[in-house]
Amino acid sequence: MTTASPADGASVPSSASGGGGPVAGRPEINWTMLLLGFAGMVVGQFMAILDIQIVAASLPQIQAGVGASADEISWIQTAYLIPEVVMIPLSGFLSRLWGTQRLFMVSCAGFVLMSVATGLSNSIEAMILFRAIQGFVGGAMIPTVFAVAFTAFPPDKRVTASVVMGLIVTLAPTVGPTLGGHLTEWLSWRWLFFINVGPGLLVLFLVGRYGAFDKGDPTLAKGFDWWGLGMMATFLMSMQFVLEEGAKNDWFQDTHILLLTVVAAVAGPMFIWRSLTYHQPIVELRAFGNRNFLVGFIMTFIVGFALFGGTFLLPLFLGRVLAYSSSEVGTTMVVSGLAMFATAPFAGRLVRKLDARILMFGGFMMCAYGMWEARLVTENWGFWEFASVQAFRGIGVMLAMIASQQVTMATLPPHMVKNASGLVNLARNVGGAFGLAILNTSLTTNTALHMVELTSAINQGDQAVRGLIAGMAQRFGDTIDPAASAMKAVYGILMKQATTMAFGDAFALLGVMCAGAAFVTLLAQPVKAQAGAPPSDVH
Repeated sequence: MTTASPADGASVPSSASGGGGPVAGRPEINWTMLLLGFAGMVVGQFMAILDIQIVAASLPQIQAGVGASADEISWIQTAYLIPEVVMIPLSGFLSRLWGTQRLFMVSCAGFVLMSVATGLSNSIEAMILFRAIQGFVGGAMIPTVFAVAFTAFPPDKRVTASVVMGLIVTLAPTVGPTLGGHLTEWLSWRWLFFINVGPGLLVLFLVGRYGAFDKGDPTLAKGFDWWGLGMMATFLMSMQFVLEEGAKNDWFQDTHILLLTVVAAVAGPMFIWRSLTYHQPIVELRAFGNRNFLVGFIMTFIVGFALFGGTFLLPLFLGRVLAYSSSEVGTTMVVSGLAMFATAPFAGRLVRKLDARILMFGGFMMCAYGMWEARLVTENWGFWEFASVQAFRGIGVMLAMIASQQVTMATLPPHMVKNASGLVNLARNVGGAFGLAILNTSLTTNTALHMVELTSAINQGDQAVRGLIAGMAQRFGDTIDPAASAMKAVYGILMKQATTMAFGDAFALLGVMCAGAAFVTLLAQPVKAQAGAPPSDVH
């Protein structure tokens, strides 16, 4: 005898099922297969998100290893991110075409192979190529986990699955630079990529053995929307390139950035028109007709801004201003991860008992408070000052992440979940890209502004200033030009102060964004997670 599997009709033996049989008309669930298959997918999702940031602390070592220039080495990250944003929304269609299990295994196998190829590369050109393929194929492992959580699990267990996903999504980019820095110190930079082999084989085994959550529909291959795919890829890749490279190239002063902005501005509306008019679109946009999905999509975009923005700003400040090593940065950043771990179980319980809008509001306000507190950062701050900032941010992001997942997905009918999960994950990635672009531009602009303010406020005829320069010149008495060395040292002091003030402005900007998001959450309709009807009963 067989019974329905967790989703879409795959068959599993009833004898292996946990529990005493079907409940209230709900098909019996084989908990062994569901939990082990889902666990394998979660590990794959963690690898895919981790690899975005794992190279961040080791770019100088990779640059030396392959003989790349400073401009070329940044493409180790950019080449991964640009193709990934195409696969994330595409994965919904491929999952319906091939089935979740087949898509995930192909994605994981390709990700592992490209990880090995990247680690073995001896030229920057080969690394960029393999990283691009790695990002594209690995992108499918991110949204499919969300879809399984909201289709395979019964309604009363979805919050627990959301907590697990929330931990993965928030922790992976947080620990990525720290883990990468330590791997490079202990072994070599090549192990940043080789480390994926062991977990990847585990994922292939677990998903291959236990991940039969649904079946694909081969008939979807007929009438495949190649034009829609081309428009989507052109739009997303152009936009991602502009966001990743714009700040470095002075935005529209660069011809390539200007051209690709125009391309994205044209391809984006064409893709939306195609998706709304074609009978079988690559990405189904009807989910935006659901008010909660629309609000949750916006919230997820801002969560990505806060998550990746905070993860970007603090390590950058610690390295650039305080000259921390990668291990010291990791020790300081650990508070954020600990706060997320400690919050996750409480967040899961609160989502079951409270209106998710209340948790989103509270989470964003806590994140806003932590970032606003960081606007007062100075070069004299130490571990404990940063610990408070990170604790508020970590708790707030975790609450907002889990609650926004409930608001976004809880009222969607099951047939929309796969496409919707791709759109939600795309919102988080693009939100992070927008955040990094805005924060990079803010840092560059405000550092220059503060430098002008500081230098204009200094009167070189002032006795104290003249005494400082004279003392510096005396200290550099052994150099060829002590006076020039003294002026250079004073300039360095001013630049460090201007940079610190610019970081304070960037933290304040993040805080204002999070506070604004808190009030947008009130536009959502009430959502309370409970053991009730599945999403198909809510319209």
